[in-house]
Amino acid sequence: MDAAFERAVLAQLLAIPPGQVSTYGTLAQLAGYPRHARHVGKLLSNAPEGAGWPWFRVVSGSGKVARPGTPEADYQVLLLEEDGVEVGAGGRVNLKRYGWPVQYFLRP
Repeated sequence: MDAAFERAVLAQLLAIPPGQVSTYGTLAQLAGYPRHARHVGKLLSNAPEGAGWPWFRVVSGSGKVARPGTPEADYQVLLLEEDGVEVGAGGRVNLKRYGWPVQYFLRP
């Protein structure tokens, strides 16, 4: 991952409003790197401690938190709930309700 990719993804990550979530794939697309969802995940998993990145606002394309059933997933659920996002059974977020940007998650 190069610095331009990191800057572009971080700009999109920081744009996610409180109380909303986005997906790894959506961030990659918005940053100009479609089909690089895994790279976004890797970048976020290596976020510097104390960087203040709202990494917890990013979920899978199906709306699930990363690595369900682990302490990290439990922590992500806690942060999302503190942020005003309801997390359902299995660590799933309703993307129609909480997805950002909205136009990416609206269904006709």
